Amino acid sequence: MDIYSETILDHYQHPHHAGSISNPTIKVTEDNPLCGDKISLELTIKNGVVEDLGFVGTGCAISQAAMSLLADEIGGKKISSLKKLKAAKVYDLLHVPISPGRVKCALLGLSTLKKALNLYDKKS
Repeated sequence: MDIYSETILDHYQHPHHAGSISNPTIKVTEDNPLCGDKISLELTIKNGVVEDLGFVGTGCAISQAAMSLLADEIGGKKISSLKKLKAAKVYDLLHVPISPGRVKCALLGLSTLKKALNLYDKKS
């Protein structure tokens, strides 16, 4: 199976929730220095719910598509449920097998989200 499925290529070329948002509650950046992937995630959180989000990223199709797919999942969700997200959910969203060498790429968005949620907890 080709790792660059139509879904991945579509989300890579036309990422959902791409760009900065106005007055985010939280802004974090994570990168994978081994391959150069980078994601900056901004969240607006009100009453424990993600009301708005945006991300800016660079890197491979897997990392950027995974963040785009994850962004579709997290909007409107409670922080408490987002904290329970696991790697398996990201793999399900991607719909392709992820080789050991691509795991960090696929999970960069999830790692960035978890960092944002931890920061939010410390601020509130």
